[in-house]
Amino acid sequence: MTTWKEALREGAVSGSLASVLSGAYLAWRGARHGEIAAPLNAVSHWFFGDRALRQDEPSLTYTLTGYLTHHAASIFWGVLHAKAWGARERAKQPLPAAAGAVAAAGVACFVDYQLTPKRLTPGFEHRLGRPEMANVYACFALGLMIGSMLMRRR
Repeated sequence: MTTWKEALREGAVSGSLASVLSGAYLAWRGARHGEIAAPLNAVSHWFFGDRALRQDEPSLTYTLTGYLTHHAASIFWGVLHAKAWGARERAKQPLPAAAGAVAAAGVACFVDYQLTPKRLTPGFEHRLGRPEMANVYACFALGLMIGSMLMRRR
């Protein structure tokens, strides 16, 4: 079984990669709609309310708060993924790592949109369509998978 110390270390790596990849996708989709920061700004709605959902331009207030929130949540899910899945040596091989990461992203999506109060949802659902939302979680899973494989025990 993975210790919490090991899970925190792996979760920091895999969660950070998941955050960067999914955050880059959010920015790319925002740019395609002419509002590069809007999806990340929307993440800060838990703190700033509906103002964050309407903010299109990059700003330290909304964009930085949104990204830091997204990054912290990604590390949280990365740690849980590492704790549940990280000790299995075969989990560091490509196919099992992908399966574990997709499962973790699926659980995160379910919790985000079915169990979480509206005020605490990720927020980018207000700026993206369903296919784009699926891609956000796919990028998130890819980051978890890559991070998990990078943390393979030697």
